[in-house]
Amino acid sequence: MKLNNGHLIPSLGFGTFLTPDGDVCVNSVRHALQCGYTHIDTAAVYRNEKSVGEGIRLSGVKREDIFVTSKVWNTERGYDKTLRAFDKTMSDLGLDYLDLYLIHWPANAKQFGDGAHKLNIDTWKAMERLCREGRVRSIGLSNFMPHHARPLLDAAEIMPAVDQIEFHPGFKQEECVSFCKDRGILVEAWSPLGRGKILDNETLKALASKYGKTVAQVVIRFVMQCGVLPLVKSITPSRIEENLRVFDFLLDKEDMAIIDATEMGRVGSDPDTAAF
Repeated sequence: MKLNNGHLIPSLGFGTFLTPDGDVCVNSVRHALQCGYTHIDTAAVYRNEKSVGEGIRLSGVKREDIFVTSKVWNTERGYDKTLRAFDKTMSDLGLDYLDLYLIHWPANAKQFGDGAHKLNIDTWKAMERLCREGRVRSIGLSNFMPHHARPLLDAAEIMPAVDQIEFHPGFKQEECVSFCKDRGILVEAWSPLGRGKILDNETLKALASKYGKTVAQVVIRFVMQCGVLPLVKSITPSRIEENLRVFDFLLDKEDMAIIDATEMGRVGSDPDTAAF
């Protein structure tokens, strides 16, 4: 997929949220890269960036063939703190540059009142500097809803390339997706499988049988056909491989509508009420 700055991003990402630091993370990242993933997503708060970097190095895949994303955590918001946080991330990953760096969560009014927007903008200005210096190729947002993003966009000199949000059947956040698409911002889906809760849905099981696929594969394909980039996660080698096998089939229009009607709510935190 092409970002609004012309850079390309692989259309399926391998996530590392809740992947334990150490050998489990090293081996899962290494296996993902060796079996064909080229897009790795991590974050400072996952506390596994050193293991992610080691997995990248042990994979044998060339750095230039891998798209790596990380994120600045909430305690490091602001201009100077963001720059320092980035330095630590790069040291932990052992990389010379990042392909994508995101603000992990917006500062919200619940925590920061009228100062929330300024804090987000100050953080963004630091990220723009990193981008201009060539230390990051693309910069973006995570968990930003339109009302968080608008003031930042008004002040931005570099447009966010990505907004990574919770997105899965039953919780598509259509207002936010439309807002992003209208502005050329690519939407990435975290927890595209609803943290596994969607895998027991009987309707989706029937659709999976029809296509000769797993429920996970059908849902990942659904997200992709919505024009959203899914970030999938597993530490099980067979499932890591399985989640990649989504490029050899298409869901028809009727089945997309069936999946679209799935009832399921939010599984993660609300950006407006998050207090972390």
